[in-house]
Amino acid sequence: MADKESTVYVVDLGESMADCHNGRVESDLDFGMRYVWDKISNTVAASRKTWTIGFVGFNTDETDNDLANGGELEGYDNISVMQPIGPMSMTELRELRSKVQPSRSYGADPVSAAVVALHMVQQYNPKHKIKRRVILVTNGESSIDDEELDDIAAKFNEFNVELIVIGIDFDDPEYGFKEEDKSTNKKNNEKALRQLVDKCNDGVFGTMQQAVDELSIPRIKPVRPFKAYDGPLTLGDPDKYPSAISFHVERYYKTKRASPPSASTVVVNNNGFSQSQAFKDEDGDSDMGGAEFSGVKQMRTYKVNDPDAPGGKRDVDFEELAKGYQYGRTVVPFGESDLSITKYSTKKSFTIIGFIPFDSYNPFINMGETGLIVPQKMNEEAELGLSAFIHALYEADSYAVARYVQKDEAPVQILLLKPNTGLEDEFECLYDVPLPFAEDIRSYQFPPLDKVLTVSGNVLKEHRLLPNDDLKDAMSDFVDAMDLSNYDVDEDGKPVDYAPVDEVYNPIIHRMNQAIRARAIDPDSPIGPPAEILLRYSKPPKKLLEKAKHEIGNLIDAAELKKVPEKAKGRFGKKDAVKPLSGLDIDSLLGGQPKRAAISSENAIPEFKQMLNAAEDDETIEKAVKQMGEIVRKLIKDSFADVFYSRAAENLGVMREELLGFEMPMLYNKFLRALKKSLLSGELDGDRREMWYKHIIGGGLGLITKEELDVSDVTEEEAKAFAK
Repeated sequence: MADKESTVYVVDLGESMADCHNGRVESDLDFGMRYVWDKISNTVAASRKTWTIGFVGFNTDETDNDLANGGELEGYDNISVMQPIGPMSMTELRELRSKVQPSRSYGADPVSAAVVALHMVQQYNPKHKIKRRVILVTNGESSIDDEELDDIAAKFNEFNVELIVIGIDFDDPEYGFKEEDKSTNKKNNEKALRQLVDKCNDGVFGTMQQAVDELSIPRIKPVRPFKAYDGPLTLGDPDKYPSAISFHVERYYKTKRASPPSASTVVVNNNGFSQSQAFKDEDGDSDMGGAEFSGVKQMRTYKVNDPDAPGGKRDVDFEELAKGYQYGRTVVPFGESDLSITKYSTKKSFTIIGFIPFDSYNPFINMGETGLIVPQKMNEEAELGLSAFIHALYEADSYAVARYVQKDEAPVQILLLKPNTGLEDEFECLYDVPLPFAEDIRSYQFPPLDKVLTVSGNVLKEHRLLPNDDLKDAMSDFVDAMDLSNYDVDEDGKPVDYAPVDEVYNPIIHRMNQAIRARAIDPDSPIGPPAEILLRYSKPPKKLLEKAKHEIGNLIDAAELKKVPEKAKGRFGKKDAVKPLSGLDIDSLLGGQPKRAAISSENAIPEFKQMLNAAEDDETIEKAVKQMGEIVRKLIKDSFADVFYSRAAENLGVMREELLGFEMPMLYNKFLRALKKSLLSGELDGDRREMWYKHIIGGGLGLITKEELDVSDVTEEEAKAFAK
């Protein structure tokens, strides 16, 4: 059954919350609401009906709560229930944001507001088991009646309600925060709230500074265990051989790649009409920051060339299609009924096929995600069998190699099984990693780094391309100085881990989550920069760089490093030649560059560059661009599916880069406009839209804009519109 939570936020909206303190440029209310909005938005994003939220404001100009509305109880004035307990939608969140403003009142009791929240929690599903929580946020300037703290704490304990008090500029010795020149009234109120929390069985007292600082720490979504395999692990064939071993195991994922949130395609209609049936809130309305929007339904049509059909093309039904596989320069089709022939039929199994010693395995051939193998629950025979197998592997210093098929008709995998005896973590299991097949191995040959082989077969140990002894010593000292295992120590003088796995967060995922959350809460405000914790490992630690400053200087001197001058760009169609560091005139030494009349498709890129470098007028440059353009168009037209798309995109990228250097963007933009028309119209022998969207636009080969080159007449908005 899904867990249930009910949280009521109690926030001080008094006059003093509009002031700024301790050097902050934002008010106490804005500072405290950074924490509250983050918590609420995470609950809204989870979209779980069993997670409910309520909101109580105290020190409000009006009074609106059940304890005060009856008129029988006193002390509950200027306390308002601004959001009853219940599931919250984005529409309600934005409405609540507009209500949370500092008032001109200051006389409400924070403890009384907490009692109102306690009453709300008590009235909401009192018979169900639910985790109840009250979070109180205040700057401690409102007076507190501390005579009934014991009775109030007893009520919190009776109904098992957790009380969390987060004070703005409250002292916290453990976190290392202390406010100087604190008023006597705030000291007394802070003391009373701490006493109330201490009397509660489940209470937390903290300072807002710590709560806000911890907002930058990404929250990892808990993942429920997924059983990838549930069946026998065998050694031999139990059906044929009585001596074969078989015990029931379960396999779970130990590591699995996390992906950023996906997006849906929508159309925003500011006119106020919508035919959408998706993205609707509980009232049936669809909104996105006040603008109506609707989901987009995609429709795909299939066409073939037919000279007798109108327009030269004829529609084809999906049922008529067949999958075609390239075989040489022909295509071999397989109909729907023949697809089973191309598949390798498999049955669910997990079989050990051999063993290898620890020292015979190279970790760099791991192919993917790690699995975890444990015995079947409540199966003593499986527990005993797997435990004996694990210890046998450990004592033999060996890994097991197994053939694994997750389910019927699933692909075959070869897994390496590593024993974990539980001597370190008190947990017996097998860890597995997939191994490559022969087709997965890439065997590349590279020249050695410690010697130079000449054409005649001689081996040179000293060469200008080999490091000398001084460079080796300087590099060795540099590596020792940049040793991360000793870059810092803790309070006890022990080395500190530089990048523990549980503190290295995926910046792509959490930056995306940060942007979505910020835009959902306030669509009009700019999105802030990435959290510092996401950028922590994008550069070496400053302390380590400072420590290795001397070794870095020695390495630069030993390697004779020199700064390479930036690529110079000429003006008005002529690129300045880069002067070599030697000062020699390379062209005169080589007899000048020969003029090239035509560019061949087999060696297009070097010949295109040579033709441009030898050009003496704009006419020659235009001729080179025209020839390269024809080569690009021919590659696309002759391409079977997307075989030549990457090559065409590479040629197009070189054309764009060179014309940027010659400051002649109009030639590139003119060609690209004509190419788009040909691609989308089918002029280049079929549907070539993939080339446009995936390789040209997706590859950053769009129009050259004014932001890239001042002489361009294309604006950024025009380039974006053209890319669609």
